[in-house]
Amino acid sequence: MHPAQRGDCHNRDMSAQRNLSGHRPVGYAIWLIVASVVGWWAAFQLTLDKLEVLAHPKAALGCDISAFVQCGANLESWQGSVFGFPNPLIGLTGWMAPLVVGVAILAGARFPRWFWALFGLGITGAFVFIAWLIGQSFFALHTLCPWCGLTYIVVIPTFLATIQQLFANGTFPISRSAQETARKLGVWVPLASILAFAVVVVLAQSAGVDLVGEVVRLVRG
Repeated sequence: MHPAQRGDCHNRDMSAQRNLSGHRPVGYAIWLIVASVVGWWAAFQLTLDKLEVLAHPKAALGCDISAFVQCGANLESWQGSVFGFPNPLIGLTGWMAPLVVGVAILAGARFPRWFWALFGLGITGAFVFIAWLIGQSFFALHTLCPWCGLTYIVVIPTFLATIQQLFANGTFPISRSAQETARKLGVWVPLASILAFAVVVVLAQSAGVDLVGEVVRLVRG
């Protein structure tokens, strides 16, 4: 390939983030930072609870609110250490990636298409993992871990927003008009997230877990 052509391809690749006349996804970047902080905090709290369980197996954890809303059963189950170590450790390290990406976007960084593809793959992996954990929590353990629930709340919108960004920034090879449409769909990510949360509630109810009733009881004290 001619050097000029290679440079042209490189420039098109690097411009993926600033598509549509230099558009920079500031809102998405801010969300990545917020979600990362919240997700990391949830993982940190779960890590502390796991250490407490290891040190004092019969200790009452602060997140053990009721027979349904608790962390203990989740942390002590095999589902809580799928890869041979506590799941929260994945969150402690994994949330650093979207945090760095969010800060970098706000600083004006531009990433090549391959970077966005790998980032999207990582976010998708996180979504698939928590979707599996949701199913295990409701159908196998019949519990809802509060800190796990907080993780679900930030992972689901992050996944939806990232998929929307991958279409909008040119990571997926689509036309300019399709990119424009994808960019406009960003405003619908919150609604899509709410619908996804509704699906989670339906799954809980179908598993015999009265999620709505439990939340109402907790709110009423």
